[in-house]
Amino acid sequence: MSRPHACECCSTEPEPKKKIINHSHEGHDHEGHDHAEEGDHDHDHGGEHDASWKGQLPLLSALFILAVMLILDFGFHFRPANIIQLLIFGTAYLLAGWEVLRISFKKAMHLDFFNEFFLMSVATIGAFAIGSYSEGVAVMVFYSIGEWFQDSAVSNAKRSIKALLDIRPDMVTVLRNGNPESVHSSEVAINEIIQIKAGEKVALDGELLSEKGTFNTAAMTGESKPDTKAKGDSVLAGMINLNTVTEVKVLALFKDSKLSKILEMVQDATARKSQTQLFISRFAKIYTPAVFALAVLVVGLPYFIADHYVFTEWLYRGLVFLVISCPCALVVSIPLGYFGGIGLASKNGILFKGSNFLDVVTTINTVVMDKTGTLTKGVFNVQKIVALDGNEQELVNLAAALESKSTHPIALAITAYAGGSKRAASDVKPDDAENVEEVAGKGLKGTVNGKEVLAGNIRLLDQFKISYDQSAANEEDTVVVIAVDGKYAGYITIADELKEDAIEAVKAMHSLNLQTVMLSGDKQGVVDKIAALLGIDQAYGDLLPENKVEKVESLKNEGRKIAFVGDGINDAPVVALADAGIAMGGLGSDATIETADIVIQNDQPSKIVTAIKIGKLTRNIVWQNIALAMGVKIIVLSLGAGGVATLWEAVIADVGVALLAILNAVRIQKMKPF
Repeated sequence: MSRPHACECCSTEPEPKKKIINHSHEGHDHEGHDHAEEGDHDHDHGGEHDASWKGQLPLLSALFILAVMLILDFGFHFRPANIIQLLIFGTAYLLAGWEVLRISFKKAMHLDFFNEFFLMSVATIGAFAIGSYSEGVAVMVFYSIGEWFQDSAVSNAKRSIKALLDIRPDMVTVLRNGNPESVHSSEVAINEIIQIKAGEKVALDGELLSEKGTFNTAAMTGESKPDTKAKGDSVLAGMINLNTVTEVKVLALFKDSKLSKILEMVQDATARKSQTQLFISRFAKIYTPAVFALAVLVVGLPYFIADHYVFTEWLYRGLVFLVISCPCALVVSIPLGYFGGIGLASKNGILFKGSNFLDVVTTINTVVMDKTGTLTKGVFNVQKIVALDGNEQELVNLAAALESKSTHPIALAITAYAGGSKRAASDVKPDDAENVEEVAGKGLKGTVNGKEVLAGNIRLLDQFKISYDQSAANEEDTVVVIAVDGKYAGYITIADELKEDAIEAVKAMHSLNLQTVMLSGDKQGVVDKIAALLGIDQAYGDLLPENKVEKVESLKNEGRKIAFVGDGINDAPVVALADAGIAMGGLGSDATIETADIVIQNDQPSKIVTAIKIGKLTRNIVWQNIALAMGVKIIVLSLGAGGVATLWEAVIADVGVALLAILNAVRIQKMKPF
């Protein structure tokens, strides 16, 4: 038998982990933020019950009995004696409604009378009391059938969301003492080597040891296009090996893999309610007692004003009123619509951390974006080296010694260049750096072979009152200036590339009447150049973390609804301040993914627009369901109170509108947000 709704308290979002400060030439210090909101009661159709037809045999038996009795009555004009009818219909009634009656009684014992179980119980028992046996059974049977379909729809929505990402292989082949062993993924330790055959899924995050490998990354990005990786590249759990056997060095435990964390976020997302859901929950708490009161008035008030008052006639009208007033279509189809929106987003490589954020993105009118790693690839290459003493290799190695302590893309570019340089050998090695400190938003300070070295942007030298060659400030590309023992030593220029879809993404934002803003710690000249190429409306450079916060606060004070998009872990202060924080999380840090409200798995800027469109699709379907349910109920309530509608029409209208709303909500998972 279909289990009726069970109220449960929704959990809140887990508290973010502590973040690690990461050196940034576009500096941004940060703390995590948590948008978790307090749980509220909701209908849960996806419980422990069996929603298959085999689990519904009592209900199907009741339906069969009802059908036979109706055929005998209307087809052959045969109606058994009243006591026989009571026994037959009573049996069907208990088969279909025992669970409803049980829960109704249990709630009544706790003085909870204003719920749909008590409402259905009163309406159907009242129908039996006035001799409308078939109608009483029909109300309970069709109500339970509606519950069955609702249970199935919600369960399928939750399962589809989980199945979309819960693709972590349980078993994995580990090379131990040179021999392959098949073990459970949770038993593999960090730094062990796993082997993935062609066609197998990667079970754990790690580093590719084979010379190259081609992988299907759809689980992480929503894109099935093969991605060829070289030795040393990151390989993530959920990817599928497409060609030869590859070996991967494990860098994270099974429970700590990026895919495991994403799965947890998607599961948690279904518990975080939108404002619409919260409104409907509050509305139902007022609506249900109100319709009970109105039903009593429908029965009792005519006694004082009608010329010929017949109690059974007005009781029947009151029962019709109760049946049609059931709020099921609202409280089920609305969360189901949000489940569909979360599922559709996941299929497109976008993770919403709660249905509330599906609502939030529909209100956005300004998209504020970081530059490096968000609109540009964040893959820098050294373009030019200018050393005052002419020793370019020494200058690069001094900078690389400091930058080796950072994971920022610019730092990685310099260390990679130093490591791959074919120039004359230097006495400086990366490990020679000591006492390295970050100067927030400006660069690094440390000691290399007894020399005090500064490496960062021009503001770093300004802070330490070190004069420099103006040609460094005039460079169009990103500049890393170096000072040794308090004297300017030269600079290195670094260049980045735009992401392939960045220009189209900005155009799409403008087509939605969204204002675009770019914030960067890079110098204004570089920022203006990128902004011009992309068509960004406003662009601000030379920003420290606190300056970025000030800019966003200023935009919010103008009445703008802000979505901030970033990739570095140092973007968290602005992410926390924004109405919707969006992380480029394909290869971003765990801290960034945990901090953001929405995660774009493949790092494509175009997915920002996709996320907004999915939010709008979801909102439209949810409000269509609200309008449908309320419109039909108001009409049939009026007809029932006026004696025009019968219990048959009431139950058909109630179940029918619930099923239509459910079908409307389910279809969102099949839609394309383009």
